[in-house]
Amino acid sequence: MSVRRGLAALSVAAVATVFLTACNSSVGAPSSDSTSTTGSDAQSPTSSPVTVSANVSGSAVAVDKVVRVSAQGGTLDKVSVTSDTGRLAGDLSANGVWVAKDRLEPGTTYVVKSVATTQDGATQRDRSRFSTQDLTLEQQTYASVAPLNGETVGVGMPVIVTFDVPITDRAAIEKRMSVVSTPAQKGSWHWMSGQEVHWRPKSYWKAGTDVVVDIDINSVAAGAGIYGQESRKVSFHVGSANVYKVNAQTHQMRVFSNGALLRTLPITTGKPGFTTRSGVKVIIEKFDSKRMNSETVGIARNSSEGYDLDNVKWAMRVTYSGEFIHGAPWSVGSQGYANVSHGCTGMSDANARWLFSMSKRGDVVEYTGTDRPMTLTNGYGDWNASYSSYAAGSALR
Repeated sequence: MSVRRGLAALSVAAVATVFLTACNSSVGAPSSDSTSTTGSDAQSPTSSPVTVSANVSGSAVAVDKVVRVSAQGGTLDKVSVTSDTGRLAGDLSANGVWVAKDRLEPGTTYVVKSVATTQDGATQRDRSRFSTQDLTLEQQTYASVAPLNGETVGVGMPVIVTFDVPITDRAAIEKRMSVVSTPAQKGSWHWMSGQEVHWRPKSYWKAGTDVVVDIDINSVAAGAGIYGQESRKVSFHVGSANVYKVNAQTHQMRVFSNGALLRTLPITTGKPGFTTRSGVKVIIEKFDSKRMNSETVGIARNSSEGYDLDNVKWAMRVTYSGEFIHGAPWSVGSQGYANVSHGCTGMSDANARWLFSMSKRGDVVEYTGTDRPMTLTNGYGDWNASYSSYAAGSALR
């Protein structure tokens, strides 16, 4: 739902009144601008009129209302519901009721036109209009989606949907969100908070998977007077299965791609007091060059552990709290032998560049060898819970 406000009423006011037969609203009152046909389409003097009714009328109609149009005393043949933004899609069912497939937009005036056949075979045309409630941006929630459309990601990449206004009716929103993969893989949503929900498969994605994410929340009630602002659809591809295994005790990283061991790299991880977290991490973002300042992770610059490095090469973030894999030429003498970093995984610039060149967002880094655990929300930590525990975080369980 883009930022739309009620300009449609201006255009509707200019619509010519061509028809002359009244159309009843859902409460039985005729619409103020209803008209009926004349000429060859007019009813015969003995023809009884068709009563055409819509379940919407007047102003301030809720945007999540599903428009329905029906007829009594005749047959409903055709319905159109239009505004200045276009036509509302819908279908005429076998029982003669027209039902909209699209939801309504806020602050918009809609014109309902119908064609019906009376019991005597005459054609009857009806016209009415209604307007929807206007909504402020504070009454709408917009969904941002990761991965990006068309992106190729690693096998550990979760689907991440972030809302700019909190969701209180999580179940209503979750019902309108789907993840479809080819080949099919079982998975679940998990609410990290009222503004962030993730989806992951039961196991790492299969390499080569194509995924379509459909966030169909436009005008869906999200609770507390909030509605979805716009639907989103994103397609992405899962690339090669890169899994890097780091052992903080042996000071080695084994680099696997599609199950094959490519290299074993000497590394260093966090020294005492700055222990690297053990668990499953996922590459979040990549930087050819990254400034690293100890103050951003709570270490005073003027302390004995302070640092400010303005050109750290081949840096890949794996936690929100500041753990990276990166080139560390200053610690080459310790790599493969000791842990001397402030929590990051350091390696030579040459090895970091090689690893950086083959890596992508969503690649997996599995850490072992420390007593400090990785958490679910510190980065893409979705794999640090059993699948049953993760699936319990769905609003539909």
